[in-house]
Amino acid sequence: MTFTELCKRVRKHIGQDHRYAHCVRVARMAENLARIHGADPSKARTAGMLHDLARLYSGEGLLEECRRRGVPISDFERAHPIVLHAPLSAELAQTEFGVSDPAILSAIAKHTLAASEMSVLDCVLYLADGLEPGRDYAERASLAEMAERDLPGAMRATIESSLRYLSSKHLPLAPQTAAAIKAFGAHIMMEATTGGHS
Repeated sequence: MTFTELCKRVRKHIGQDHRYAHCVRVARMAENLARIHGADPSKARTAGMLHDLARLYSGEGLLEECRRRGVPISDFERAHPIVLHAPLSAELAQTEFGVSDPAILSAIAKHTLAASEMSVLDCVLYLADGLEPGRDYAERASLAEMAERDLPGAMRATIESSLRYLSSKHLPLAPQTAAAIKAFGAHIMMEATTGGHS
């Protein structure tokens, strides 16, 4: 299917203009970052369009659909089901949209919490999701600029920004994000037990 056809299908599946517009912006930014950093721009664009297929599911809907499809659910995810939208979106990309490329599916699955091992494409989507122009917070523009010139540095700084947000909301830290902190050398700016981030 062409990218235009993919966009039409995603829009229909999501059923909300605001979320669809976010996916378009993420796809554009991911494509640009991929081109700069040597990843496949087409794969980045596709991952960006598909990354939030399950984002509007309810918590119970996420749990139920993951159980039905055999998507593993950790204790943390059971307590904070919103984060399941990332692996479930990867599953939907595969089964409903015919995506078989493991690199694209990996990027979709890791776009919310990050992970200890991330490819350039994984990082590109993670950053595009958090730094696309529709996001409105003080550090966004400077982090987006950094993402164009220093991918590892932007990962480190964006994870640190996420930690500050978690701390301000008194939210616990997801195990996957804790692993990413070690991998990218981010500084823990909060007192948090390994627990959760949505």
